[in-house]
Amino acid sequence: MTKMNGADRLCDALLANGVDVCFANPGTSEMHFVAALDARPQMRCVLGLFEGVVTGAADGYARMADRPAATLLHLGPGLGNGLANLHNARRAHTPMINVVGNHATHHRDLEAPLSSDVETLAGPMSAWVKSCDRAEDMAADLNAAYVAALAAPGVATLILPADTAWSEAPADPVVPATPPAPVPFDAAALDRAVAAVRAGKRVALLLDGPALRADPLDKA
Repeated sequence: MTKMNGADRLCDALLANGVDVCFANPGTSEMHFVAALDARPQMRCVLGLFEGVVTGAADGYARMADRPAATLLHLGPGLGNGLANLHNARRAHTPMINVVGNHATHHRDLEAPLSSDVETLAGPMSAWVKSCDRAEDMAADLNAAYVAALAAPGVATLILPADTAWSEAPADPVVPATPPAPVPFDAAALDRAVAAVRAGKRVALLLDGPALRADPLDKA
């Protein structure tokens, strides 16, 4: 059985869940994940020269494709540079999976120049945040991020310490996550809207998410 590391496992888990585009602005802490992306031609990696471009492109791609895009960001400062468009993605309920590098787990308490509280930075713009501190947990944590991105729907942030990326990981095939069931249609809400229109009052329809696609707008 071929050996793989945590970064390989993460890339395979993304692909298993149909996430095959990653908008990236990596740094040295993410080089193992960059190598994993490069080794998998079925994963398209798009380089952005600024993190705001990366998060903005992932937001736009996910809105048009109706499926999550991934980002790759360099530590807390890189995440911070992309927060404005993560705010937009959160408000638009855009499914997105952020992969944010971090220092090795045994190095985090040494206050290196780029050290930061990544979880706290990610929290306000994310529906789900977790640091994967063991390569063995990588597939399960990515599956959880994928489900969270679809269920919110919104931004899920998975933090990837460098030692998780380089440590040996299981090489068995990744079992993809079970996507969350869609929210049932509320027929009573439609009845209330029709009743308001027929009552002759001034009425406004507030639409968001998939309701802004061409066919739902025609129906509205």
